Amino acid sequence: MTVTALTTALVGLGTLPAAAGGFDTIGPQERKTSGDASGQALESRVTIKVPGSTAKDSGPITSTAVDWEPPACWYEPYWKAKDFKKFNEAQWSIYESVGGAPEGIADDKARYKQGHPYKDFNVDKNDGGMWWVAVRNPEMTDDPAAKTCTREPFWVDTGDNPDVPQAIDTETLAGLAHQRTVVPPTKVSLAPNGKSTVNAPTWVWLDKGTFKPVSVTASLPGTGLWATTTAKPVSLHLDPGTVDAESLPASGECVINDDGSIGEPYARGKAELTPPCGVRYLRSSGDGTYGLKATLTWEIAWEGSGGTGGDLPSGTFATTTEVPVQEIQSVNR
Repeated sequence: MTVTALTTALVGLGTLPAAAGGFDTIGPQERKTSGDASGQALESRVTIKVPGSTAKDSGPITSTAVDWEPPACWYEPYWKAKDFKKFNEAQWSIYESVGGAPEGIADDKARYKQGHPYKDFNVDKNDGGMWWVAVRNPEMTDDPAAKTCTREPFWVDTGDNPDVPQAIDTETLAGLAHQRTVVPPTKVSLAPNGKSTVNAPTWVWLDKGTFKPVSVTASLPGTGLWATTTAKPVSLHLDPGTVDAESLPASGECVINDDGSIGEPYARGKAELTPPCGVRYLRSSGDGTYGLKATLTWEIAWEGSGGTGGDLPSGTFATTTEVPVQEIQSVNR
């Protein structure tokens, strides 16, 4: 490694905003990440808890709001004063041992050790506050917004509000929990179950209890900050997969029933009726199939420490079912 490269890495680790390496996840998808190998690597202390098990083909929801995205970076308490001092002085020592010029770290020494504005890293306040640093959302490291947290590490006394834009709070945690929400696949029931028929309705439904609310909790240990999001299914949108089809209803939106089901199961004798949720194909799929896309919309609310809470943008998750359509005008079901 060249002196220039080492200098960049060490000064970045000591005083520059740090890139988040990842989250701790507690639950069925537990993982521990190590941090970005680029040199600027301080790992966020945020913990994500996803209770329950994850079904096969589950996936993350997609926000329906074009003007909203999860936080790409934020500031969070990271260092006790003595630890911050030990860390930085170790980096300075290594820097100097490989021939680094004093002016290369002069500004950092002045800022954190020589009273401009901090004296001796605030070690006399070791149990009375924390050094806050910038971290990046590990899911959004390439997002331009992840580069907007440019403030150098700063000290916040215990109990004080940092009064800094993008300082972590319960709303930040709610956004991170929203981003990590994983919902089960939207596997709809169809009738007929096999081949649909041109000009005859295909019934589509989701049984009661198929989908239950999904909750995710994000917290920052040692601070008392937490936020829990809860996603509830509210509607199903059908896209037949071809322009040669009609959605039933015409909007393609099937609302959830009072009992939690969507649509109505097909039963013998309903062949000539129009289903409350379904499609009608107008042309055969030939030797192929049409991809019937079923998109479930999840309404998301959150609550957090300190009595905070509110609503977040709804999310969607889609599953495609391949439907063969045959050219028969009537069929016994």
